[in-house]
Amino acid sequence: MLRTVFSNSVRSFHSSRFNMGVTKEVLKAGDGKNFPKKGDTVTMHYTGTLNNGSKFDSSVDRGQPFVTAIGVGRVIKGWDEGVPQMSLGEKAILRISYDYAYGERGFPPVIPPKSDLNFEVELLKIN
Repeated sequence: MLRTVFSNSVRSFHSSRFNMGVTKEVLKAGDGKNFPKKGDTVTMHYTGTLNNGSKFDSSVDRGQPFVTAIGVGRVIKGWDEGVPQMSLGEKAILRISYDYAYGERGFPPVIPPKSDLNFEVELLKIN
């Protein structure tokens, strides 16, 4: 794992690359102790955007957190890889390459083919 720490007078964040498809930028640290494991059910808020900034989905806008099992193929590979690296209460941006998202085909008409995606994710609960 490559870990890079950036700091400046405006804002600090940590960026971690877990593999070729997912990079995490920490916006708010979590508890640093409780991490979801494969098969755990997680509750989180998220907002998904394309690289051009266009929002395509948001649990925040719906006012209802998203609940799913993680690490078992129910969500895109980038979430299965990135969310388990977040600790409880953490807020981060997961930058996910297209091959860890919706691939060559995309998810028409919302997500074009070969689209890299950005998700601002807040891990609210590990059930």
